[in-house]
Amino acid sequence: MTTNASNIIFDDIFTISAVDKEGKKFDRVSRLYAHSKNYDMDLTLDYNVELYPLQEGQSFALALASSLAKNPGAGGTGGITEEEDKERDVWRPDGKGKRGLEEDYEYVMYGKVYRFDGGTAEIVTAYASFGGLLMSLTGSYRHLTNIVLGDPVYILLRK
Repeated sequence: MTTNASNIIFDDIFTISAVDKEGKKFDRVSRLYAHSKNYDMDLTLDYNVELYPLQEGQSFALALASSLAKNPGAGGTGGITEEEDKERDVWRPDGKGKRGLEEDYEYVMYGKVYRFDGGTAEIVTAYASFGGLLMSLTGSYRHLTNIVLGDPVYILLRK
């Protein structure tokens, strides 16, 4: 899945099985239902259909990350000043900020893990909210061990 020297806490390739199967509730938002190829995970995700149009049967790569920094520091700040540390994770629309994981993906949202359900002994569900756009990710607890309740999280998508 991921290495210890990465901010990516989950990644997989999903195939969309349905879009808005319970009806469309908002003009610009759709809810997709997808299943992953590698880890046998089920995903439900709200997304802005105007910014990132997706269709049934389409595949996309999804990653969850704790930070957009490509190379996290290996313990401590490694000689970086406190001011440089604050600037490290800043995304700037004028392109003057440091380049991070967002450069490798087409659609990025920032949110928080607000619920973690342990359904059966093996199967768990992690829930996150991205400014009101919701995600649920269900599957084996082994693949969701790095997702922590209350932690901020970035979701990154690419076709």
